[in-house]
Amino acid sequence: MKILLCRPRGFCAGVERAIEVVERAIEKFGAPVYVRHEIVHNKVVVDQLSAKGAVFVDRLEDVPKGGKVIFSAHGVAPEVFAEAGDLDLHSIDATCPLVTKVHAEARTFAKEGYTILLIGHREHVEVIGVVGEAPEQTIVVASPEEAAEVKVPSGRVAVLTQTTLSVDEAGRVLAVLKARFPDLRTPRKEDICYATTNRQMGVKSLQGKVDLWLVIGDPTSSNSNRLREIGAGSGVPAHLLIGPDELQESWFEGVSTIGITSGASTPEISVQMVVDRLKLLGADVVEEIDGVHEDIEFTLPAEVR
Repeated sequence: MKILLCRPRGFCAGVERAIEVVERAIEKFGAPVYVRHEIVHNKVVVDQLSAKGAVFVDRLEDVPKGGKVIFSAHGVAPEVFAEAGDLDLHSIDATCPLVTKVHAEARTFAKEGYTILLIGHREHVEVIGVVGEAPEQTIVVASPEEAAEVKVPSGRVAVLTQTTLSVDEAGRVLAVLKARFPDLRTPRKEDICYATTNRQMGVKSLQGKVDLWLVIGDPTSSNSNRLREIGAGSGVPAHLLIGPDELQESWFEGVSTIGITSGASTPEISVQMVVDRLKLLGADVVEEIDGVHEDIEFTLPAEVR
């Protein structure tokens, strides 16, 4: 069997920044450092940071008074910052700057009196955070069907997008909204993350060249799930797995070429562990497939610089 490894894959700049925020906070302030929710959607990363002294909590009430609390790469609503202040906590914002951009757009549109249609999955933590910027003016739209039926008050309408969606998925929803609302206000720059787009392009570039897709990522990761869907959409089996223990030998019957990519919150070690297991199962050629070169870096928050 041959393995084709997509590039780019794995960590994006926002994930690298969020992980470094936690690591530097532990070095600077000492353990424990508290993190509200998972810093990124990947159990391997969360377990590694837990071993270094990070404590992950779902409620700010679980952080001791005066403690340091880090907000995840997915962003939070303004009320969460206010709650941290009320509880006398020292907050450090590890929100990806591309998500912060969407928050800023939401505030601007809301201030200008727009109804905001937010394309995304309403239960995703990023979407919950953006909605929190203007909850009474924001409506989440998850599908073309919802876009066709959504009712908005009379007046101006704007649109925003969750950063980790499938480009094609978001495009279908946006097309319906533009047809219904000809004066729809859109952001000056696309909201979908560059890394999400690049990884999806990598999968699409191998359409017809692989017999099976393996996407290495956490099942809670939105962008990893979108990669699996795109792989499956090319007409071949596609599996999302977090590591080699989830591999099943039956997947590889009659398979000569395997395509592998990984979500933007997946460490490279997870990919290499899967490749090593596949070699034991008969893979004898591993080829890196070039894609878009990524060299984006984001500045760290002042608290940990």
